[in-house]
Amino acid sequence: MCRLLGVVSATPISVAQAVGERVLNDFVALTKIHGDGWGIARVRLPGHDPTIEVSAGSALDDPHFVSATHDRRSAASLVHLRWATTGIAVRPENSHPFLAERITMAHNGSVKPIRELEQLITSETAATLRGTTDSERYFGLIRQHRASSPSLAEAVRRAVSQLREIFPDASLNSLILGENQLIAVHAHARSRLPDEDIAEITAADLPAEHLEDYFGMRWARPDEDRVVVASTGFGDLDWRPLEPETVTSISMYDLSMATLPLMTPSTP
Repeated sequence: MCRLLGVVSATPISVAQAVGERVLNDFVALTKIHGDGWGIARVRLPGHDPTIEVSAGSALDDPHFVSATHDRRSAASLVHLRWATTGIAVRPENSHPFLAERITMAHNGSVKPIRELEQLITSETAATLRGTTDSERYFGLIRQHRASSPSLAEAVRRAVSQLREIFPDASLNSLILGENQLIAVHAHARSRLPDEDIAEITAADLPAEHLEDYFGMRWARPDEDRVVVASTGFGDLDWRPLEPETVTSISMYDLSMATLPLMTPSTP
């Protein structure tokens, strides 16, 4: 399980400037349990390709994380704090976001059993994988759909819709950055935290929202020049919920938002 934070801005801006120091501090405080790695993807300007920086360590008191969120300015950024799924190693190649084919992606959830997920991946895609996470395989499926889809948003919708049929209870929440847009997937269906995770959240004294709506996704527009998308559980921006079981794209050119519902088996 993880926390997600994405920013799109009309002009290059740091993550700290985009959301404010207090909101960012609330986000970093979630490393009480989301301390199994961090990562940041960014696109400097529209038309540029994304780059990533990842670590298997906690973001708390990490000077590299501080620099990445304060010193680097980008038109779009994606931040991920990892709470590793049991049995999946904490190491850099398993840290999100993942980058391939000029697209980057971070996931909040778990797609199990991973063996069934791997059956959806071609041998060519499998050969490009670096780590052992279900999330990277989910990303691989998105990239496969991109080859036959008219847009990245549609590729994401097709991949998520395919996974929803096979894994009806999985959280597929994710942020994807590339092709001049940030895409937010809000698709957690009937996902529920296991008892041991609830106990850990309670012991860490995290905000009640983590127990009430851990898998929610929301967005805010602090001003005309910024759009922020995030997991629930931190910050005091004027958050609004994203529609459930949808894929929302945010343009880096004009910050316009477009939402697509997941496809059903009868959808053409």
